[in-house]
Amino acid sequence: MTNMISRSLRVLGAAVLGLAAFAPLADTASAQSQPLKLTLDRGVVEPLPISILDFFGEGGTSDPLGPQIAQVIESDLASTNVFRNVPDAAIAPLVPTFSAPPRFSDVRTLSNAAALVTGEIGSTPDGRFALRFRLWDVVAQQQIAGFQYTGDRAAWRRMAHRASDAIYERLTGEAGYFETRIVFVDERGPKNQRVKRLAVMDYDGQNLEYLTGGSSLVLTPRFSPRSQEITYISYRDGLPRVYLLDIESRRQEILGRFPGMTFAPRFSPDGGSVLMSLARSGNTDIYEMDLRTRQVTRLTSNSSIDTAPSYSPDGRRIVFESDRGGSQQLYVMPASGGSAQRISFGSGRYATPVWSPRGDLIAFTKISGGRFGIGVMDPDGGGERILTDSFLDESPTWAPNGRRLMFFRETQGARGQSQLYSIDIRGGKETRVATPGPASDPAWGPVMR
Repeated sequence: MTNMISRSLRVLGAAVLGLAAFAPLADTASAQSQPLKLTLDRGVVEPLPISILDFFGEGGTSDPLGPQIAQVIESDLASTNVFRNVPDAAIAPLVPTFSAPPRFSDVRTLSNAAALVTGEIGSTPDGRFALRFRLWDVVAQQQIAGFQYTGDRAAWRRMAHRASDAIYERLTGEAGYFETRIVFVDERGPKNQRVKRLAVMDYDGQNLEYLTGGSSLVLTPRFSPRSQEITYISYRDGLPRVYLLDIESRRQEILGRFPGMTFAPRFSPDGGSVLMSLARSGNTDIYEMDLRTRQVTRLTSNSSIDTAPSYSPDGRRIVFESDRGGSQQLYVMPASGGSAQRISFGSGRYATPVWSPRGDLIAFTKISGGRFGIGVMDPDGGGERILTDSFLDESPTWAPNGRRLMFFRETQGARGQSQLYSIDIRGGKETRVATPGPASDPAWGPVMR
């Protein structure tokens, strides 16, 4: 069933792309009003109580998708740790139809919900599936937003995620990340004989698809920030090759054969080039490849090991790890190469740096006292915070809005396994990401539009 839905999304083409052209419903919020809004900062945010009612069917009837759509939105918002779902059993009778405003005073009496979402699914005059929703400020007793998405019924989950994105943005002022996908390495078999396949899924673990068959080793997939393309390393015929794969069309090409590569290439912000680290003539240095011309330019020239490069979101700087100072640390240099400045000075070693899409932080793996953790710091090295700590936490990847990180955790011992987790950058509880089995090396893709 999962593969059938995923194939449908690829075949729909214009219908799915048509989701981008959403139409606002009547918005009753006054320009002079002060609508409900959360402010996200580095401190702990008290979760906002919100109730998501089951969506009405056509003309107020029931539709099996109605509760499922509401559940997807509930799960999306709850996963952020800035929203708290309020059960809707007592509230639902207070909203008799989608077109009628809720009985606000009764909603406040029966629950502590500060925000309310009502919705309806139906069809457009030309026969397309339509998902409509309204976001209400219960305290101010006004509608904050209302939107409609149209497409094919098979794309209902994407529409629900898009509704979550709109709700998140209206209530926080920041972009959502729910209509995204994760590419990762699916692992099977004993630890010393792992079969590794590339897999892709929605950010919440749904619509899983396998991209490779497992006959050859695959490593370190990387998502383009601009498209549904990935790079990865595959050891077909025992030789490392770097592949560029379009997830939608499944068109694949070889970027090159790089025997000395240590990490798969990471895309530039515009998707036009990639960074990589290569070992040549006894040195491991950082190189840039132009994807149009395939020209490769060397950016570092050092007797040390320079590796794991990542662009800043404006494309002007590169963060990377190097042992040029005697231990594994993080450095920042201009995107064209040149002088590099060390930014990590805490105890222990630092690895796998990744620049936030917002540009304000760099995530990394820290190795100290025989344990691995995920942390963040300012681009100048200040404000270091360690978010996780375990036997082995590694390979952070950013959500497109720069508010959440995903990583993989491996348990200790001969039977140790890897699993994906995510965490808000403000800290808090780690959330396990559902996968069919052991998984590693996640890469978070851009919002699908």
